[in-house]
Amino acid sequence: MVEDESIVALDKAGIEQQLHDSEARYRHLVRNLAVGVLVQGPQAEIRESNRTALDLLGLTEDELLGKTSFDSGWKVVRDDGSDFPGPSHPVPRAIATGQPVRHVVMGVFRPRTNDLVWLLVDAQPQLDALGQVVEVVCTFVDISDRRMAEAELLVREESLRASVLHTQAILDNVVDAVITIDGDGLVESFNKAATRMFGYTPDQAIGRNASMLMADPERAFPDSYLRHHQDTGEAHRTGSPRELQGRRKDGSLFPLDLAVSRAEGERSPTWIGLVRDISQQRQDEAQIHKLAFYDQLTGLPNRRLLIDRLEHVLTHAARVGEHGAVLFLDLDNFKQLNETLGHGMGDQLLVQVAQRLKDCVREADSVARLGGDEFLVLLEGLATQERDASAQAWDTSLKVLQALNKPYDLGTQRHSCTASIGVVLFKDRKNWVNDLLRMADVAMYQAKAAGGNTACFYDPAMQATAEARTQLEQDLRRGLAMREFELFYQVQVNLDRVPVGVEALVRWRHPVRGLLPPADFIALAEQTGMILELGQWVVDTACSQLALWANVPGKGDWTLAVNVSASQFAHASFVANVFRALDQTGAPAQRLKLELTESMLAVDIEDIIFKMLAIKSRGVSFGLDDFGTGYSSLSYLKRLPLAQLKIDRSFVRDILSDPNDAAIVRAILMLGHAMGLEVIAEGVETAAQHEFLARLGCDAFQGFLFGRPVPQAELVATLPPPTTCH
Repeated sequence: MVEDESIVALDKAGIEQQLHDSEARYRHLVRNLAVGVLVQGPQAEIRESNRTALDLLGLTEDELLGKTSFDSGWKVVRDDGSDFPGPSHPVPRAIATGQPVRHVVMGVFRPRTNDLVWLLVDAQPQLDALGQVVEVVCTFVDISDRRMAEAELLVREESLRASVLHTQAILDNVVDAVITIDGDGLVESFNKAATRMFGYTPDQAIGRNASMLMADPERAFPDSYLRHHQDTGEAHRTGSPRELQGRRKDGSLFPLDLAVSRAEGERSPTWIGLVRDISQQRQDEAQIHKLAFYDQLTGLPNRRLLIDRLEHVLTHAARVGEHGAVLFLDLDNFKQLNETLGHGMGDQLLVQVAQRLKDCVREADSVARLGGDEFLVLLEGLATQERDASAQAWDTSLKVLQALNKPYDLGTQRHSCTASIGVVLFKDRKNWVNDLLRMADVAMYQAKAAGGNTACFYDPAMQATAEARTQLEQDLRRGLAMREFELFYQVQVNLDRVPVGVEALVRWRHPVRGLLPPADFIALAEQTGMILELGQWVVDTACSQLALWANVPGKGDWTLAVNVSASQFAHASFVANVFRALDQTGAPAQRLKLELTESMLAVDIEDIIFKMLAIKSRGVSFGLDDFGTGYSSLSYLKRLPLAQLKIDRSFVRDILSDPNDAAIVRAILMLGHAMGLEVIAEGVETAAQHEFLARLGCDAFQGFLFGRPVPQAELVATLPPPTTCH
């Protein structure tokens, strides 16, 4: 019995030892597993942990045992990086359900290093006989490397996808069409720019032959290009643009640049066509050419293109022995139109002149606008004989003059305009382009000197006149700057030969040519626009003189007459300039008289009346100079606020010998007195003329009989003694 009990005790001890050894081996195995192991109680408290779990979690055993996953110092996140709520944790979930929870991905931030480790977690609940969870064995492995690899793969996939989308977006948004075709010439891809350019959608274009995008004769280009490459292996024209005609879906044609390049595919090469619509480029080039070589207002060739054509015509004329001609044309009094009616009206006139010139010449001839109101007509293919060629050029000139003489409708205005034409013949290259233009310009000024509305052939003697004119223009500019001008005064007397006023007459003390009368420079001043500066100087100086005479006995009641040019009066600031001169000098306005010419009344009578009334409101009076030599409508004349008519010297000169002149003077006197105007006669040189005019009732007189124009200092000595003449 005792022996049996000993045997049992020995067996029990052996079994316990075996169990202890087995548990030790188990614990050693678990502790050294490459898998993290946590044994957690029914409250998720951690009871056991192996070394791998401690390493993975970054905690010591003391820091871990007895605590739950949520109070042990590490932060847990979901697979997507968001916070991991308690009920979703694998261990609490296994405790709550009693079911295994497998393959949950968790991220754990280690407390000390705060680095992230990704774990794949399994939770296995252990149940008692009643099915209650007594503990949970939680195992987890480090899948950070796998996650890293998966993330890198995802990044690469996303990058590749983004690259594809980016490339497609670029292709869809580039201005140029990008079309790929296969070895059979069939469209493989068609970007959005191609759709905009050709009108086909990708579905309508892909799979069809690219030749449908080309116009004849280029429709065979894709096929011939590919055949050439297949036969020779040479990709000719690859990469370099070629200009072709494209055809849109609606059949319209347009110019395009095509650059083709070859791309190796997996099975066969692909041809990439880069297509650019150059319609706008061609339009821009045409516009640039038009701006460079054509006048924008009239559409005529400009000076640059005309010179180029003239070069070719000169060469051709020399080769075939034919004459040609240059007609240099300048409108008469165009500046006055611009200044009175405005530049808009002037532009309308220039457009109509251009059309009339084109209608006057043959198709082979050329009409150009050189600038301003200057035009040039180039006649080619004239007769070989100079006399016959001259006749042809002259006939064309007369035709042009006749066409330009017809009235122009400028809006509501009806305007008349003439031109002066200079004509030069040529046959060989001894005359170069600049020589021809210069000679034509000289001839044109000769036509102007002849009164305008005419044509003149170039004469070598004209060259000297032109050069003298150029020199005089330079001198005139210098003279204005150097104040070389001065006013002379010519006395005006009444019936009793008592001085009642003077007329201011400008003189130029030229440093070389001496004292020059107005006839030598006023016309040039008008043509060059310098009359504005000169005319204002005259008004300013006259007002200063009036102010000085205001308190001088015998001169305080004199009127002072000043001639005003048409362009000066038409200037927008003329009224203000007159007022300024009166205000600055203190001159008595009622003693200032402005003399206008009849020719001014043919332009813009309403503007003239408006300005005259404004100036008259200050007390200034007006006289009409050279009456009878121009054209005055009586309906206009009665509306003008005039105080005086002046009989032109041309009628006074032969008044005693020419009955017509006497009749004209008598009519002017009757008209003036009927309108309540004073009438003065200029150019009175003899006592007989004076007596005759006095008998007709002339109110005042001016001329050499009473005194020549003299400087202010000499004026008193020349005054005539008063006499009574009845």
